[in-house]
Amino acid sequence: MKILVTGASGQLGQCLQVMAKNYPQFTFTFKNSKELNIASAEAIETIFSQNTFDYCINAAAYTNVEQAESDSENAFLINAEAVKHLAEACKEYETKLIHISTDYVFDGEKKSPYNEEDQVNPINVYGASKLKGEQYLQEILKEHYILRTSWLYSPFGHNFLKTILKKAEEGASLQITTQQQGNPTNAKDLAAAILHIIDKDKEGYGVYHFSNQGKATWYDFAKAIIDLQPHKEVSLTASNAYKTKAKRPENSCLDKEKIIRTFKFPILEWEKSLGKLYQEYLVSRA
Repeated sequence: MKILVTGASGQLGQCLQVMAKNYPQFTFTFKNSKELNIASAEAIETIFSQNTFDYCINAAAYTNVEQAESDSENAFLINAEAVKHLAEACKEYETKLIHISTDYVFDGEKKSPYNEEDQVNPINVYGASKLKGEQYLQEILKEHYILRTSWLYSPFGHNFLKTILKKAEEGASLQITTQQQGNPTNAKDLAAAILHIIDKDKEGYGVYHFSNQGKATWYDFAKAIIDLQPHKEVSLTASNAYKTKAKRPENSCLDKEKIIRTFKFPILEWEKSLGKLYQEYLVSRA
């Protein structure tokens, strides 16, 4: 099984690189944005014409939700037009495409977790650009898996976990919003789910939701991180006055029953997965 991974230097891309060693039967080709510009149809055509891939994992994305509000052209270029190019190449070269999308395709008005059949209605540019990518893929390529995920964190790159740990080290005072509710997701768990899908190699094409189990506000998430290091003196207060350029869905919890049922993949509670990763992260920093 030959697998192309785009966005190799991002959180998910780096987690996939770490976990690739558990799958010696797969041959991986990892490409970061400098090595493969997915916004270039020519660059995509070149790599597909020179190689044979059974699967492509598109882990590349424009993920700066705030910046996207004033940089919509680039957000749509990477999150939508580039997905169109990948889908077209995958169709031509008979490659299955696993594409990562987001909980932000929803408006947050629903009170219970969103399932794959629920109406999409993004309320910010980032969500709209990711939805357009989903639509291109669905129109062009039958052999696809769209995995919507949420609130990703890992030991890599910039993310909420690393930000809170850094603030705790500095003894900072933190005001964290309670306005949004969602599912914190360990990027290593998402990587494991993707590789599990490829290993199963069954024709369950379509849209799936993947995040860790259990809901939280950003305040809950921050408190859980701080509670992992009780020796740190951190002032943490809840706030409902969090101002941002981009509107956020108040509820973006995802229902995971479909992926559990289809691929028989167990999903950890977010607090348990966070604790596990924190221990691994401490070991790697020691």
